[in-house]
Amino acid sequence: MTIDDDIPTDPSHTPFAWIGGKERVHALTERFYDLMDLEPGYTALRAAHGPDLSNARQRLFMFLCGWLGGPNDYIEQHGHPRLRMRHMPFAIGILERDQWLACMDQAMGETGVPLELRERLKTSFFQTADWMRNQGV
Repeated sequence: MTIDDDIPTDPSHTPFAWIGGKERVHALTERFYDLMDLEPGYTALRAAHGPDLSNARQRLFMFLCGWLGGPNDYIEQHGHPRLRMRHMPFAIGILERDQWLACMDQAMGETGVPLELRERLKTSFFQTADWMRNQGV
């Protein structure tokens, strides 16, 4: 499962390679969770994550690596992502969806994700985040 299954299989053409590999995905993930802690506009999103973000940071990093076409460490360690099922215990409405998307967009901007890739990711992130809603659906 990757963001764009119609991208050629040459690794230099994957979104993972385009973003800059593991180091850049890690930087994006770290900035995302740092912003969640820092920005008052992400209060509802932050509240849904509990006091310790270390597990969430690691899981999102591993998931994004595989989703973008890089190593499938998440699947190897945790099995199929089953995103909707794994997020069912959390109340996810339009507010949480929108804060997640805004936080990720801000993190992509601040970590230098190339603009064309950023736009593609925003579309994919919206589709996934909207599908994850379990409140006000």
